[in-house]
Amino acid sequence: MPERPAAPQPQEDAGRAPLPPQVTTPLLTLITQQSMDEDYLHVAERRGRGQLPSPGSRSRPHRTAAVVVAVFGVLVTTAAVQTAQDADENRAGRATLVERVNDRRATVSDLQDRIVELREQNELATQNVARLTETAVEAQSRLRRLQVATGYLPVQGEGVRLTLENPVAGDNLIRDIDLQKAANGLWLAGAEAVAVNGQRLTAVSAIRNSGVVVNVNSVPIAAPYVVTAIGDSRSLLARFQETASGSALINVAQALGFAYRQETLTSVKLPAARRRTLLSAAPLTTDEPRAENEEGAR
Repeated sequence: MPERPAAPQPQEDAGRAPLPPQVTTPLLTLITQQSMDEDYLHVAERRGRGQLPSPGSRSRPHRTAAVVVAVFGVLVTTAAVQTAQDADENRAGRATLVERVNDRRATVSDLQDRIVELREQNELATQNVARLTETAVEAQSRLRRLQVATGYLPVQGEGVRLTLENPVAGDNLIRDIDLQKAANGLWLAGAEAVAVNGQRLTAVSAIRNSGVVVNVNSVPIAAPYVVTAIGDSRSLLARFQETASGSALINVAQALGFAYRQETLTSVKLPAARRRTLLSAAPLTTDEPRAENEEGAR
């Protein structure tokens, strides 16, 4: 390609006057020079009015500088002292916090050990409660069985009933011994509970005559005499008749002429016996009966 011809440079006119410095001087240099000139002019005017010291007088600025340096030194010293005190306080506070943390850790460790100990105690207590509950249930069951057997609880069940009535004529009245034979025969035949005219018989019951009146548990009763027993109704009467007391009662009834009836019952209810309070008797330990027997032998 052909080269483009260079552009013609402008040439100064020989007869034109030169440009002023404001035009030819760079802008940044011009601003700096004008600023410095104005500063020098301002300082010279203040010195002329006596507001600034002369250049030969330097004692006041030195004193001012000394005061400033002294004040600055005091400030620096104060700051250093305060910083040191703060550092000491921070170290003391840190040590205190570390000590407290260690104390709390020890307390937490002790509490954790206590929790483990209490859990073990609680487990043992739970096991003891379970054993005691089982023992209590067993004891309660035994107590109820004993209360039933001894007559201190009302009972019901199948059983038999014997009815005895005095003869229509004659003096051959039913006596305590006849009712004793009926009760003893039923016990021997397997009766579980016996009552005479509603009076429950126990190990401390007594059937006694008072004149012509029969008393059971010290309560007078009258004919007809009803002896009720709870037991196996299918075999109780047969076994009763096989006992010596049962066969003797039947023979006496036939010989003396008083009425005698026996029957089986599908449901019998017997009341509880009257409770007696033991005032003198007390349970004995294993060794006490031997000692008492020895005292009796002497």
